[in-house]
Amino acid sequence: MSTGAPRAAAPAQRRGFDATTTWIFDLDNTLYPADCNLFAQVDQRMGEFIAQYLGVSFEHARHLQKTYYRQFGTTLCGLMQVHNLDPKPFLDYVHDIDLSVVPEHPELAAAIETLPGRRLIFTNGSRRHAERVAEKLGVLHLFDDICDIAACEYVPKPSPDAFDRMIRRHGVAPRMAAMFEDMPQNLEAPHTLGMTTVLVHSSYYDHPVQLAIRQWREPPEHIHHMTDDLAAFLRQIIAATKS
Repeated sequence: MSTGAPRAAAPAQRRGFDATTTWIFDLDNTLYPADCNLFAQVDQRMGEFIAQYLGVSFEHARHLQKTYYRQFGTTLCGLMQVHNLDPKPFLDYVHDIDLSVVPEHPELAAAIETLPGRRLIFTNGSRRHAERVAEKLGVLHLFDDICDIAACEYVPKPSPDAFDRMIRRHGVAPRMAAMFEDMPQNLEAPHTLGMTTVLVHSSYYDHPVQLAIRQWREPPEHIHHMTDDLAAFLRQIIAATKS
């Protein structure tokens, strides 16, 4: 993985940022570093909620949680489809977490502030969760809007339909947009739409697709760039556009 400078796929697959006017960022383990272990809190609370909601053991709840996550794209989507769950109480509970582990990140804020055009957060979580985390990082004021799971009518990434809904809602021109994500499968639809894609390396492995990254000799064609330092990567982009 690169530390800051863009690491690209094969030249035939690479897309750059010269035409980018909309910068779209995932939230969890993308805008904040995975070593905060913030998502572990969310993960624990999902298991607790499912156990109470379905009246099952925590161990069985965890099994269902991971099964639905892999089958439906998000645990919430599976709970809604299989158990007719009302999503709001679930989201309120799982995102009621301690954010003291999230540090303010002035370097990231400075880098985002220099990006030309619009900046959006696109998350499978709730808007309130995104607002709280982005505010803690010190970057909330730099974003034009947040597209959360409710705004997409609970259709989650990586579904192409989720991206279509986001694009329509925010008037995004895909070939003039870049998507930053920690989940490789969430970059397949943006690539197909014509966006420039960036995989932000995460040390949080919770999906078979993430584990498969370790076996890559080179990234798949739907990933144009990779980095393990988002702030440095953004600085490199801006420097390149000015040179």
